[in-house]
Amino acid sequence: MGEEMPLSRIAAAVGTPVYVYSQAALVERAAAYVQAAQQTAARCLVCFAVKANGNPALLRLLGEQGLGADLTSGGELFLAQFAGIPPHRLLFSGVGKTSAEIQQALQAGIRALHVESWAEMERIAGIAQTLQMAAPVAVRLNPDVAADTHPAIHTGGRQHKFGVNAQAARQMLLAAADHPWLSPVGLAAHIGSQIRELAPFRQATAALLRLAADLEAVGCRLQYLDVGGGLGLDSISQAAPRPAEWVAAVGEPVAQAGYELVLEPGRSLVGDAGILLTRVEYVKEEGGKWFVVVDAGMNDFLRPALYGGEHPIWPVALRSGRQRESRADHTWRVEVVGPVCESGDTLARDYELPPVAAGDLLAVMQAGAYGYAMSSNYNGRLRPPEVLISGAAYQIIRQRQTMTHLLG
Repeated sequence: MGEEMPLSRIAAAVGTPVYVYSQAALVERAAAYVQAAQQTAARCLVCFAVKANGNPALLRLLGEQGLGADLTSGGELFLAQFAGIPPHRLLFSGVGKTSAEIQQALQAGIRALHVESWAEMERIAGIAQTLQMAAPVAVRLNPDVAADTHPAIHTGGRQHKFGVNAQAARQMLLAAADHPWLSPVGLAAHIGSQIRELAPFRQATAALLRLAADLEAVGCRLQYLDVGGGLGLDSISQAAPRPAEWVAAVGEPVAQAGYELVLEPGRSLVGDAGILLTRVEYVKEEGGKWFVVVDAGMNDFLRPALYGGEHPIWPVALRSGRQRESRADHTWRVEVVGPVCESGDTLARDYELPPVAAGDLLAVMQAGAYGYAMSSNYNGRLRPPEVLISGAAYQIIRQRQTMTHLLG
């Protein structure tokens, strides 16, 4: 992870399972995005998608690097404020904003609310009038772009709940321009997550630019175009573009058209900066398969069960033993499974590992995004702690839950 602190020492001190993040890796990735954006566009804003990882300590680090935040709930707005990210760097997305969340956002003075329906815009207008303050709004365009990713994280097709079509977006922004309590400032799109090809992003950006030019032709000039996020990480079988490549692909056309460039990276920013440490509890053979049972389950890390997410798993510390030696002649392809009472509680299928035994420590890689954020108390299990490494030191940035947390 680019740090000096041994992972085995953290596991011994804090226990497993535990999420561990590298400060150096996080800062480096954030700087890569900010520098690429600044080199591409004279006016730019990089907003971290808080849904990927909302730990306040990590949000504070990202804010100190100049990033803003893309929010999807009042809770995420609270976290961003707590982390000290200034309101002019906050954008609020999501299809189901409540009246309380809209009021919270307006009173906080955020950069804009990203509107996803006529009904939502009408609600925002009513709340803005009640508060006697103009509401800055952008509209989320659904560009109907296909992307090669899991169906559950593809968000840019016409069949999805997100955003509106180009005709509706045009009408909404023109209506906002004529409304006394609305101020149209931007246009946004987000087509999905874990996408490893640039072509879909280019198509979505082109759709934004066409609509923005159409609006400008009738006197509605927007401040910014938000190209979203969704850039994937390298998988076991496929490499992803580097952040600078992605920023250039989506940002150069926006900059050439004279708009401020807004980006919303999430997983691609923090995913590689974190791992999930887990310890082997048992090794068993059943039905012609070897199962490595670890102490981290789908309640700790849901992506493999929910999306079929593939994550490299590396041995950190292996212990010798006769049990392992007796299996040395076997081809060591295993199912890495957790303790939760679901057959889907699997971290890796048909995965090649060196022979392992109870007590061995494994690291599930690329776990910095949608790890702790999607964890739960399913099966009465406690949510794990989070640790931040900086050089040869570490700090616990979230304590492991105790049994009393299960009482509510």
